[in-house]
Amino acid sequence: MQSLHFHTIEPVIFADSKVLILGSFPSIKSFEEGFYYAHPRNQFWPILAAIYKEPVQTKEEKTALCKKHKIALFDSAASLQRDANNSSDTNLKNITVNDFEKLLAEYPNIKTILFTGKKAQQIFDKEYKHLKIKKLLLPSTSPAYASMKFEEKLAKYKEALPHPFQ
Repeated sequence: MQSLHFHTIEPVIFADSKVLILGSFPSIKSFEEGFYYAHPRNQFWPILAAIYKEPVQTKEEKTALCKKHKIALFDSAASLQRDANNSSDTNLKNITVNDFEKLLAEYPNIKTILFTGKKAQQIFDKEYKHLKIKKLLLPSTSPAYASMKFEEKLAKYKEALPHPFQ
C-alpha cells in the first residue's frame, strides 16, 4: 500500500556551492541514516571518493568533501507517494517538486545542475525545465542500475564535476 512521504533531509548546500547534484527522492536507507545516498551498495560516495581521493565514511567527511569542492546535494521531489518498503524510482507517484526557483535565488553561485538519473530530471523538468541553468543527466548510482559498470559511471561523473584544482 502506498503512503505519503515528505522530504525531511536538509540539503547539503553552502553559500559558495557551484554544482547542485539532484537525486529523485531519498531511499528508505537514506531516511534511516538521515543523509543522501546511504544505501551501502549505492555507488555515489565511492565515485566521489575516487574522483577527489578523499574519505567518505562518515556524514562529516561527506559534508566536508561537498563543502571543499563546492558541491550541493538535494532531491527533485519534495513529497510523493510510494510503497513503504520500495525505494525504486518506478514506485514514485503523486510527486510534488521542490521549489528550485527559490533555492537558486538563495544560492546564486550554483551554475550547474547534475541529475543522478532520469527520474530526478523528469521530476525537476515537470516544473522547472524553463530555468536557464546548465543541466546534465548522469547515470544513476543506485544499485538497481547495474547495466553500466562502475568505471563508466566514474568517468561520466569525473567529467561533469568540478576538479580539485578549480
